[in-house]
Amino acid sequence: MSTEKFFNRDLSLLAFNARVLAQAADEGSPLLARVRFLSIFSSNMDEFFMKRVGYLRRLLMKEAQRAGHDGQTPAQVLDQVRAAVARLFEERARLWRDSIRPALAREGIHLLDWAQLDPDELGRATAYFQAEVFPLLTPLAVDPAHPFPFLSNLSLSLGVRLAVPGGAENLFARIKIPETLPQWVDLADAPNSGGPRRLCRLTDLVEAHLPASFPDMAIESTTLFRVLRSAEVEQVIEDADDLLDMVEEELRLRRMAELVALQQPPQADSWFRALLADELSLPSEDFYDCPGELNWGALSEIAALKLPHLHFEPWAPVTPPALQGQDSDLFRLLKEQDLLVHLPYESFQASVERLIRDATRDPLVRAIKIALYRLGDDSPLVPLLIEAAEAGKQVVCVVEIKARFDEARNIFWSEQLEKAGVHVVYGVVGLKTHAKIALVVRREPDGHRFYGHVGTGNYNNGTARLYTDFGLFTSRREITQEMIEIFNYLTGLSLNRRYTQFLLAPVNMRARFIQLIERETAHGARGRIVAKMNSLEDPGIIEMLYAASGAGVRIDLWVRGFCCLRPQVPGLSENITVRSVIGRFLEHSRAYLFFNGQGDPLKADYYIGSADWMSRNLNNRVETIAPVLAPAARREIWEALQLYADDTQTTWLLAPDGGYRPLHGQPGPEP
Repeated sequence: MSTEKFFNRDLSLLAFNARVLAQAADEGSPLLARVRFLSIFSSNMDEFFMKRVGYLRRLLMKEAQRAGHDGQTPAQVLDQVRAAVARLFEERARLWRDSIRPALAREGIHLLDWAQLDPDELGRATAYFQAEVFPLLTPLAVDPAHPFPFLSNLSLSLGVRLAVPGGAENLFARIKIPETLPQWVDLADAPNSGGPRRLCRLTDLVEAHLPASFPDMAIESTTLFRVLRSAEVEQVIEDADDLLDMVEEELRLRRMAELVALQQPPQADSWFRALLADELSLPSEDFYDCPGELNWGALSEIAALKLPHLHFEPWAPVTPPALQGQDSDLFRLLKEQDLLVHLPYESFQASVERLIRDATRDPLVRAIKIALYRLGDDSPLVPLLIEAAEAGKQVVCVVEIKARFDEARNIFWSEQLEKAGVHVVYGVVGLKTHAKIALVVRREPDGHRFYGHVGTGNYNNGTARLYTDFGLFTSRREITQEMIEIFNYLTGLSLNRRYTQFLLAPVNMRARFIQLIERETAHGARGRIVAKMNSLEDPGIIEMLYAASGAGVRIDLWVRGFCCLRPQVPGLSENITVRSVIGRFLEHSRAYLFFNGQGDPLKADYYIGSADWMSRNLNNRVETIAPVLAPAARREIWEALQLYADDTQTTWLLAPDGGYRPLHGQPGPEP
């Protein structure tokens, strides 16, 4: 494969994070929404270090220097990653220093350094430290009797260089900053009065009161630092009989996984750098200067301040029109028509949650089956499923307990469901279950009837308010009958590979997508593909799209995150356009349209579901993509895609060189 055909996945992912950071720079957004984007960017970067930098370092340790599809070795990619991260961190600090922090001050939100506190505030700070902070601090010294302390992932530490008065030897101690306390402490005289907010960092508070932790010692210097550990934990329990035990062990190992980065302020004392490098066996290139703040994640506390005029106007999802009215009957409606719901514009509570609630309390319902990936902390579905099981209905939950960073939460919910008599299974051995499907079995006068839901997003009421997703409700027998087969595949030993409606990974999804792309290729200039997804990486699919472009097929792609396809290259991809939408809501919906030579977009073949065009989705996960057959549902998807096509405010256009150009401010239609 030509190395010029593919962008590097990790560098493209950093470009996505740069687009998120650009949202924080948008002065047209409410101020605290900009702070929120700054916090999201910082959280994304932490995840990038844990997942992608950890993976690249593991390749280096295994001496896996074989070039990827983009022609670069892991060492070459890691060098570029470090340079790109440094640029992003500098831009974040500049944006904070020159724009957002001064704007907060103009709005009466003063984020103060210790030296800026007045005498009354210093008194309140000392009282708060003695009452709330000091009891939680545990200074850990390093000497022959005290080994270097373990540093947990994402922990924030204050390093202290000490000396015995009159002595020449420097000593090191570490204080972990308590995570259970507010990281910004409001020292205003009446913080809830509606007046100005005056906040100082918890880290400054701890540093200013170090003599209380080290009485009679000379404090020579201090530095903040935080560590990030790899999320790429090798499975060490190959013969585990219990998947729950294995995942719990992986969670424990992740706390102790290899270090991938240490972040410090640029002005950190070189003495600390040398000591930490030696104690942690971390090379100098894995020390990252972090200008501005170090605890960037704590900005979520500022973003959450209850100042309505500095937030987006609250969005209240609407009830889908077909479900409005007290006498609306969901099951009767779905007998007559399919229903497409577009979250978060339409309500999760009034649609997905209602399906499970009505099924739980309907005496004709015999069974509920659902695949759960990320549930959230306060899931309304779990109590309903428990209620259904206790009412004697058969309830089956396929729970993915290996959902990255949500393992502990999913284990907890699994155990609660099992205690109530729900049949909990963990899917297919060796594959993550990422499908978003639910099925209700109802005994009606003419026999059993099935009511299904296929979504692009998780059954999570929290993200349903923040992510855009499509959901299809249907009782079509050709769809629901195959959903029964899919659940049998997930819960039993079904080897059925004959799916005529569903694209099911890893069974037939790749082959069916390739067939659909080849069909458009055969139509040449009359062919057209429109697709919206989170990420595009699979080399085989990309090669097929290049071939289709070469045949004259028009291809419009919306790829929110990273994209390894290189668009608009003469002779390769001149008929492919790639856009990325970054706005108030996370663009999470996945839709695939294949026109089959038809000029009318409503006659195209429409599909929605859980999978992106990534190798992991097509090969290593259980994913579901379902056809959208109802004309009204297809029309709604097309109208949504046309809104994206017309957008000039939140859309970025991917160039052949890998750069993204914002359409905001460019000549074109009115905003």
